[in-house]
Amino acid sequence: MISFFTSHFATLRLEFWALLVGGVANGLIYAMVAIGYTMVYGVLRLINFAHSEIFMSGGFGGLFVLRALVGNSTPSGMSSFVLVIVGIVSGALVGAILAALLERVAYRPLRRRNAPKLAYLISAIGASYFLFNMAGKEFGRYNLAVPQIFNDHPVFTIYGAPVQLYAIIVLIAGLIMLVVLDRIVATTRLGRSIRAVAQDAETASLMGVNIDRTIATTFILGGALGGAAGFLFGLGSGVVFTMGFTPALKAFTAAVLGGIGNLRGAVIGGLLLGLVESFSVAFVNGAYIDVVAFVILVLVLLVRPTGILGERLGRAA
Repeated sequence: MISFFTSHFATLRLEFWALLVGGVANGLIYAMVAIGYTMVYGVLRLINFAHSEIFMSGGFGGLFVLRALVGNSTPSGMSSFVLVIVGIVSGALVGAILAALLERVAYRPLRRRNAPKLAYLISAIGASYFLFNMAGKEFGRYNLAVPQIFNDHPVFTIYGAPVQLYAIIVLIAGLIMLVVLDRIVATTRLGRSIRAVAQDAETASLMGVNIDRTIATTFILGGALGGAAGFLFGLGSGVVFTMGFTPALKAFTAAVLGGIGNLRGAVIGGLLLGLVESFSVAFVNGAYIDVVAFVILVLVLLVRPTGILGERLGRAA
């Protein structure tokens, strides 16, 4: 009997750590995408519903660059490390460029005409639908595997639970990018401009802040993180034109959970959502995992609409 309970406890402990690692990895990807929602909302008080396609574009950007560099070969050693960085940078660049184009084409003309909020929403949905279908037509409608640039073997174990190299890559890359962005917004002149526009755009303009440039830069920063997250997601799951829909909705849930407009809240919301999803596998059929995010969204909106930390982008960090 004692041996039975000992064995059962060991199994539960192993499952706990495995689910924890997976939840943190997924949560960081959600957090990186949620940052894009939260920054755009902070300066425009609008949700960029085309952000899912920025995420998708980062996946394709990293995929094509890696295919051009390595084809179907499997590099080893330091070259794998360099290729991961190249893929992340490529995804971030593509995401940033697309975000800048979206701001220029779908948002700025409406802002200059003082269009109603509904016009922004329709414009964003139209841009999203256009990019979604264009990607399906140009890149095909089947899942494309990212070149295997590293062997995803367990690097170490935590109480017997193996930690894969992919999870470590996501953890390190995600933390570095999130910390750098937090420092940019909190301590730099650009960050002060973003916070000023988020707090009061009209007064910021009178004080000499270039509103158009600040908003465009905000889109670019959020797009860069979204594109990098798209590459990291594709690295583990493959790239397809539909890949942005579900992760972006979950990231939006994470942004609302942490406090839409709050950078650190988006990170907390992403991690919490990733962990809740991961641990719910032990209690819910895997087919219903995606439902968990939307149940959380409804509960947060009913109980605390401002999220865990509330809005903060316009205040000093």
